[in-house]
Amino acid sequence: MAIWKDPVDLDRLNGWSRGTMMETLDIRFIGSGDDWLRGTMPVDHRTQQPFGLLHGGASVVLAETLGSSAALLTLDVEKQVAVGLDINANHIRGVRGGLVTGTARAAHLGRTTQVWEIRIEDEEGKLVCLSRLTMAVVAARGGAPGNLRS
Repeated sequence: MAIWKDPVDLDRLNGWSRGTMMETLDIRFIGSGDDWLRGTMPVDHRTQQPFGLLHGGASVVLAETLGSSAALLTLDVEKQVAVGLDINANHIRGVRGGLVTGTARAAHLGRTTQVWEIRIEDEEGKLVCLSRLTMAVVAARGGAPGNLRS
């Protein structure tokens, strides 16, 4: 059974990125299932650190993007939104180029908190980063935030 409030519309999700860090880093939502959300990010000059490896902070941006977006998709954003409380990331393997793919899955969907696990893998399917994101579920003030309405 799907955990999403409404069917996942990848075009709509990608539209949320306009004018944000996600657009700058070229993070794209590429797929979803009943209980997961997937996205990609290139490993290039925008996401590398000075030694040419994927910057750990860029991995965290991808993880938080996927987890927080997934959290919102489980809620009626006219009534509730999810905001980040904590994120951690274990950087397992270095990547110098190509595309990394992250998959967010809920570990806990509670009334006031959600916990998401995000696995980021390289193009060979090898684990690059394992992240856990804790979200607080709070009342929406004034309805859905601007770019979430459409």
